Amino acid sequence: MQQLYKLNLRDFIAGARENRWTAVDGTRACLERAEALEPAVRAWEYLDRGYALARAKEVDIAVVRGPLHGVPVAIKDIIDVATMPTRYGSPVYASAKPVLQSAACVTALERAGAIVLGKSVTTEFAYYTPGKTRNPWNPRHTPGGSSMGSAASVACGMAMGALGTQTNGSVIRPAAFCGVVGFKPSFGAVSNHGTLDPWPTLDHTGVFARDVAGAALLASVVVDDERVSGSIPVRAQPPRLALVRSPVWHAAENAQKQMLASNATTLTAAGATIEELQLSASFDDALQVHRVILAYEGARHFAELQQRHRADISARFNELLDEGAAISDTQYQLALDATQQLRREFARTIEGYDALITPPAAGEAPATLEETGSPAFCTLWTLLGVPAITIPVGLGPAGLPLGLQIVGPAERDDRTLGIAAWCESQFVAGQTSLFR
Repeated sequence: MQQLYKLNLRDFIAGARENRWTAVDGTRACLERAEALEPAVRAWEYLDRGYALARAKEVDIAVVRGPLHGVPVAIKDIIDVATMPTRYGSPVYASAKPVLQSAACVTALERAGAIVLGKSVTTEFAYYTPGKTRNPWNPRHTPGGSSMGSAASVACGMAMGALGTQTNGSVIRPAAFCGVVGFKPSFGAVSNHGTLDPWPTLDHTGVFARDVAGAALLASVVVDDERVSGSIPVRAQPPRLALVRSPVWHAAENAQKQMLASNATTLTAAGATIEELQLSASFDDALQVHRVILAYEGARHFAELQQRHRADISARFNELLDEGAAISDTQYQLALDATQQLRREFARTIEGYDALITPPAAGEAPATLEETGSPAFCTLWTLLGVPAITIPVGLGPAGLPLGLQIVGPAERDDRTLGIAAWCESQFVAGQTSLFR
């Protein structure tokens, strides 16, 4: 039973349904793993052993077993869980009391049989200022942000799955840095009710798991409609893919560039059709458009909080809010208009392809705990609101994970997951795992 923390979601669920282990067994395994590793990794803002075990006992005696029966999960600490405080990674909320009602996505997970272990560390208000979490591959390196605790907890076996959010690169980047699968569904696919949502044009809720099948299963539970079935169809034909270096290719490290080329070679050898695709110059403005929306919406959402607690807010977050306060309504509207134009152009650009492949980050996790790494390789896809997923594909020169990002057309989440699963199957299983 001590090895249960190594299992992916589907294998754990299958064993539980066959009565080879219980929800309590899986929960204890992850809690023991957390007890052993938390002093080094620091993934948890609030870990509630009593709540988790009591919930697991309830799940074990339930007459009906849900699709996530007994799966231990971590919840990013900007998402409400009833009986637990939500602290947002900020000293302003260090003494927050437990909330009374869970977010809609958490309620969906628990209804499906998942076991919430606790709240995972986030950067301050899901922006750039890091929390305490370390990369489980090397504690001198960042795990990425802002969903840092969620990615780290799944990577090292403290949880089998997790929820995070992405406003820029906050699911894809930490997943890539920690060597797990991170999936950002299409914009609006998951309800943000009960989740911090200061950037309503940009905020996505996403999931972390150890493989694509697990990510699909988690997403199928929290997505509001049926665009994610949870059961990945087997592809009859290899996919037609576009290789996109993106407008920030100059920022990619040599190891990431070489890995993308190697990945393309592997997928081509397996039968995929891959063509290099150069995005039009209009996409070069995406990062600035995103910045205008981020700053404007953030300044309006946090205006009262900043006025009352400026001294307790980090310098870099104050800088963003001050920048946003100076942006006019006209500038903001122009950015929204540009976003819609880019979304229409991307829909035309990706016609004829099943998906595109591109880097999820500049390279391996940087050797710093003061920064979380650049989100620039995710910014465009977040702005477009399209489904995106990263899968681990190997290790870089520093021995840390590198990933491959797969991006699909808007609203085609299931198809994107299917292509990601096909791509995943072409790489050596477990090559980027702390359990190998």
